[in-house]
Amino acid sequence: MKQVYSRSLSLHGFKLRQMIRRSTMPRRRQAGEGGINEYQTAKGTRYSILYYVPQEHGKPKRAQKRGFITRKDAARELRNINQKIENQTYTPPTKLTVEGYLEQWLNGLRLRPGTIANYRRTIRLHVTPYIGDVRLDQLTGTRLSAMYRELEAKGFRRGEKAGTQGLSARTVRYVHTIVSAAMKQAVSDGLLVVNPATKAKPPTATEARAPEMTAWTTEQAAAFLTWTRENRDTWQAWHVLLYTGMRRGELVGLRWSDVDLDGQTISVGRSVGVHIDGGRTVGIGPTKTGKPRVVNIDAGTVEVLREWRKARAGVGLALAHRDAYVFGALDGGHMDPDTLSARFVRHLGAAIDALGEDALPVVRVHDIRHTHATALLRAGQPVKVVSERLGHTDVMTTMRVYQHVLPGMQAAAADTFAALLGT
Repeated sequence: MKQVYSRSLSLHGFKLRQMIRRSTMPRRRQAGEGGINEYQTAKGTRYSILYYVPQEHGKPKRAQKRGFITRKDAARELRNINQKIENQTYTPPTKLTVEGYLEQWLNGLRLRPGTIANYRRTIRLHVTPYIGDVRLDQLTGTRLSAMYRELEAKGFRRGEKAGTQGLSARTVRYVHTIVSAAMKQAVSDGLLVVNPATKAKPPTATEARAPEMTAWTTEQAAAFLTWTRENRDTWQAWHVLLYTGMRRGELVGLRWSDVDLDGQTISVGRSVGVHIDGGRTVGIGPTKTGKPRVVNIDAGTVEVLREWRKARAGVGLALAHRDAYVFGALDGGHMDPDTLSARFVRHLGAAIDALGEDALPVVRVHDIRHTHATALLRAGQPVKVVSERLGHTDVMTTMRVYQHVLPGMQAAAADTFAALLGT
């Protein structure tokens, strides 16, 4: 009887020891959860973790992470990774840098060549020098905010002012827009969990607001045309710009085949642009919106163009051919848009010297387009008509750009309505 009792106590003690041992041992991981391995280095014992990353197609991919000093550290990281895998927030570690990813992103964009060229130039000048070597998965909103502040302080990178003058808030916000779009795609590609740009602090929309638009009055525009007609060659270019509202690249890309003098219309279907991507190039492509348009012209502009074509033919018959550029170079090619702008600056400077700054304020060549639109809107022309002449995407674009003109138009409309009711 004592033997049986003693055997029973021994068996009970064995089971108790087994239970204690199991309670102190780490939980056995289920299949697919990975494991922890121990290995020796010159600096002592280290631990690695093994885990399996689900793939969109096929079996989970085996992954390993080494260098943990303690088993506890390795176990903690393994649990963290498995939790992220379960929550579908895991992104595999990568050595891909911000510069490397941005290059891939640029190569995959489906935008106008000029837009992509501007993106490349902005990234090359204002992003890569600051965060290009940062690993993509280590980019943070704080790092981006620091870059924006540095750009605002000394981000100018051309000429004598390089590194001593800051970029405008508008330019820095443009940099942020590009970076944000790229990082959003990185999230879609599964390379990032969240977009770090959403945590950054770029200049606000108010700080980055575009400078106030400048436009001539109709009297000032007439004074400029009169002076250049009497004192400068190629004044016809300023006449056509002013009377059509075309962009400078559209004027430079205009061919005689686009001009219907009998029908009094100009077909605007192409534009010459300047691209800076490592080097400066000039190329011809579609209009800014990618959509052609037809602009009606008045009888006076028709006569200006008839006389201009005769003058071109007098220089060389090929310059008046259907395929020739209306304001092209003498070799038959299209003019460089910057050459047109430089010529305008010279002509305007001479006109101001002759007429005085009070009579003729300084404007850019693009402001001739604003002068055309502003004059029409103030004269009561429908916004839709003006929008079509300018080649805007929609009427809302015109209203947004020229909202400074619309309040006065609304006041006139209020007075007109009151007059109609006899009040």
